[in-house]
Amino acid sequence: MKTLKKFINEDKIQELLINQSIPTSEEVTAIVNKALESKGLDLEEVATLIRVEDSKQLDQIFQAAKKIKQSIYGNRIVMFAPLYISNYCVNGCLYCGYKCGNNMQRKKLTDEELASEARQIIQMGHKRIVLEAGEDEENCSIDYVINAMNVLYKAKQDDTSLRRINVNIAATSVENYERLKAAEIGTYTLFQETYHEETYKKYHPQGPKSNYLYHLTAMDRAMEGGIDDVGIGALFGLYDYRFEVLALMMHKDHLEEAFGVGPHTISVPRIKKANNVNVNAMPYAVTDDEFKKLVAIIRLAVPYTGIILSTREEAKFREEVINLGVSQISAGSKTDVGGYHEEARIETQFELADERPHEVIIKSLLEKGYLPSYCTACYRAGRTGDRFMQVAKTGAIQNLCHPNALMTLKEYLEDYCDDELKALGNRVIEENISKIPSDKMRANTIERLERIANGERDLYF
Repeated sequence: MKTLKKFINEDKIQELLINQSIPTSEEVTAIVNKALESKGLDLEEVATLIRVEDSKQLDQIFQAAKKIKQSIYGNRIVMFAPLYISNYCVNGCLYCGYKCGNNMQRKKLTDEELASEARQIIQMGHKRIVLEAGEDEENCSIDYVINAMNVLYKAKQDDTSLRRINVNIAATSVENYERLKAAEIGTYTLFQETYHEETYKKYHPQGPKSNYLYHLTAMDRAMEGGIDDVGIGALFGLYDYRFEVLALMMHKDHLEEAFGVGPHTISVPRIKKANNVNVNAMPYAVTDDEFKKLVAIIRLAVPYTGIILSTREEAKFREEVINLGVSQISAGSKTDVGGYHEEARIETQFELADERPHEVIIKSLLEKGYLPSYCTACYRAGRTGDRFMQVAKTGAIQNLCHPNALMTLKEYLEDYCDDELKALGNRVIEENISKIPSDKMRANTIERLERIANGERDLYF
């Protein structure tokens, strides 16, 4: 294993934030115009945009983020659901409802419960999940996690199964990441929470997670272990959001330099109320306006990286932020172990803000012109890591993602929707068929849509 190395240069970030003047209109326009070429931005350019406060300049950033998202992702929104398999945890993270000091019911799912939760999630229409667990080697070992993945992949509901399991578990060894790869992990996600080391140590007073450097270098070990799709993120509200955005860019740069490919996704959760967590005592709360700005800037800076927005945010606000660059959202989420069975509800990791049922969220997306996608084709066809980026950066990804989004939406409509939602979804499909670039591909997609309507399933990778 490589020597652990801190690649976050805090002095440089602070210098960029403190010793700079307010950006001029000319500076902002030049950076935005560069971003519109979908080639990304460097750290200094991101630092310039993060200091913008002028409303006209912010609107310029927002409009550019919308254009970039549309040019790369179109109107697609990838759907997923989290699945919490264990809330046992030995860490004392001060912002988390699962911290070891909380007096709460602790539970991990049995094989039977795992399969039952999978069936409930499939019945909602999901094909992609994020497996979540606290850190506890005794009660939630890597053996347990891998067994859970095997059980979840095998679970069936009406001959349908989960097609992609992303995993969000604690930083671990190269050997364990190799085992996750062999178990057919999708994307490995782990959030640094805060990249500011002093603040990190403050909020992680005990447990294995208190080791800042070991946590920071988890993605290095994951990639050494063969996992080429990784997702990073920060918990906004623990420290200055401007610092965190620049640190995320440093983390992205480090992965690109060390492994030739950056993160597949960046998540942008905000701190929320949880059991024995005083959110009001945290001095770096991120306002809605600041949150929209940071999402838009991330989209300008890393155009081909997915941005994930969870149900931590209010429904109306989520729909505002989606328009600024978000490409993946959760829906119908439960953040307690066994939560997809109402009778099993126990304490959650954090409070949800968007508790709308999955189908209500889908209806809202369709009404606003979005195309909900349940596609997992890239992962199943081996288009991950640098192979995915090669396709994405040439623009060819549109030729794959758009038809597959239509077909997975058709599956969802046929299998899980009432007549009203089905009619709405079919109208959206008809409107989007014309966006398929080639006549041959359009004809092929129409033929497959007809086969799905006649009962066939999984006609694509």
